[in-house]
Amino acid sequence: MKDATIWWVLAGAAVAVELTTGTFYLLMLAAGLVAGAIAAYIGYSVTAQLVIASIVGGGSVALWSWKRSKQPPNLPVNANRDVHLDIGEPIQVLQWNADGTASVKFRGAQWTAVAAQPDEAQAPGNFRIKEMRGNRLVVEKM
Repeated sequence: MKDATIWWVLAGAAVAVELTTGTFYLLMLAAGLVAGAIAAYIGYSVTAQLVIASIVGGGSVALWSWKRSKQPPNLPVNANRDVHLDIGEPIQVLQWNADGTASVKFRGAQWTAVAAQPDEAQAPGNFRIKEMRGNRLVVEKM
């Protein structure tokens, strides 16, 4: 079997495994294997093929890892405004219960609110929705 064919089979196997596992890094390694196949097709030695595949695959993985490290961390789904459009909306708490909850009217319905900071559950006033936990609004003082 020719060197290029082996590289293409390995690249195809890496893509197939990536499709079943969802590991994006395998696509980067598959790109390195494709670079090895192209190097074999051009006629480079096996050593050169390995070096090219390593540089392209490893470099792609390193570049992708570096790029991801520069992005801000994802917010938890409960506090992500892209998922819950009510995050950041103001509400008014008229009275806190002894158990640290409050019944608030929001968007035409009664909700149970809990304070993000336990000491905030003392005084009524204006609050902002910080996150949603199930059917409870976690609120913070404005």
